[in-house]
Amino acid sequence: MLFHDIAIICPDGQTREHMSVRVKNQLIESIEPATRSLEEVRVLDKDAYDGRGKLLIPGLVNNHSHVPMTLTRGYGEDLTLYDWLFTRIFPFEALLTEEDMYWGALLGIAEMLSGGTTSFTDMYMRIQGIFRAVTETGIKASLSNGLTGDASTDLEQTAWFKETEALIRDAAATGGQVIPNASLHAQYTSVPSLVTQLAEYNRDRKLRMHIHLSETEGEHEECKAKYGKTPSRYFADLGIFDTPTTAAHAIFIEGEDYDILRDKGVTLTHMPSSNLKIGSGLADVKSWRDHGIRVAVGTDGAGSNNNLDMIEEVTLGSFLAKGIHRDPLLFSTGELLTFATRNGALSQGREDTGLLEAGFKADLAVLDMSGLKFQPVFDYGTALFTNANASDVVLTMVDGKVLYKDGEFTTIDIEKVVWNAYRVRDEKLAALASK
Repeated sequence: MLFHDIAIICPDGQTREHMSVRVKNQLIESIEPATRSLEEVRVLDKDAYDGRGKLLIPGLVNNHSHVPMTLTRGYGEDLTLYDWLFTRIFPFEALLTEEDMYWGALLGIAEMLSGGTTSFTDMYMRIQGIFRAVTETGIKASLSNGLTGDASTDLEQTAWFKETEALIRDAAATGGQVIPNASLHAQYTSVPSLVTQLAEYNRDRKLRMHIHLSETEGEHEECKAKYGKTPSRYFADLGIFDTPTTAAHAIFIEGEDYDILRDKGVTLTHMPSSNLKIGSGLADVKSWRDHGIRVAVGTDGAGSNNNLDMIEEVTLGSFLAKGIHRDPLLFSTGELLTFATRNGALSQGREDTGLLEAGFKADLAVLDMSGLKFQPVFDYGTALFTNANASDVVLTMVDGKVLYKDGEFTTIDIEKVVWNAYRVRDEKLAALASK
């Protein structure tokens, strides 16, 4: 496929217009100035894509999500995190089957593809249903089940263990499309003996780790009171960070936490919408960056966001940082794009994607900037994280294959997906009402 006469954001953050980007055999083959008209190009390539008025970017990486939580969207509004989890979300989730997870994941994947996301890092449960949705649709994913338990929990006797072992086996046949992760839900939903078991398991299986970290002040301070250390120090001492780790939220990290997370190579994932909606607080992403910690972006689940719009998430995070630090220079477009693409890919262990360079995987998204809200366009790149949102995405490609274009999905029957989402919702609400 040839993207002709299109604007791009280069790895150095500069915008270049009137470019020609050729994709071949799953890879970006070449990037060069467009020197001929579309009519001339189509003599040799009748399917050349008209990029006029459009911006091509690396595919977005949603680095922390609970994708089947599309099924809980709007179900737990105006509650604290504790009440949201324990009075609404956990009871609803307990009723969800593997088949339900499949339909919820398909709905979330469709939403992400329509918004330019080409890969996601997910923590949920009954993950074989999510795995099936990922492999059918063509999106990339790092999947895990968030482990919880108490002092009586024997890791190898849990449903978590069986699911994770099956995921490791099944993912091996996907050629890297699905990467299996280990996952701990959080410090407050586990105990040290279980954390130690998980760390040993993870080192043995050589998996990446995915956790929630210091999401609320209560969680953070309770850990200090109970164990005499912050959650970051607690996890480091128990071996959780011994393999590459993605940690979500990190709103209340302090002091030596920054050095621990940097030295252990932990990627911190920022989710401003979820943090704000649940009233947890605001993460200081500038301090993450300034301490040399890799920064990525995620949406969290649709139950607490309530959408999976990565562009909106980056823009909100950027504006918050500017306001908190009273510095309009935080952050550059190139840096924000790195947070949302390359850093997420590296956090997943995908070295071959997340950059718009020849030789990298053709995981790409196109935004149409011909709408009124962009006019007049001074710079396509700076308009990305100021004017745009997911609705401006008109094409999403993974491994050189178009999965979404102009409102149509090539691998998803979206009407069937939405019908089943309503079916699951109604079944679970009826079951909860009967208790």
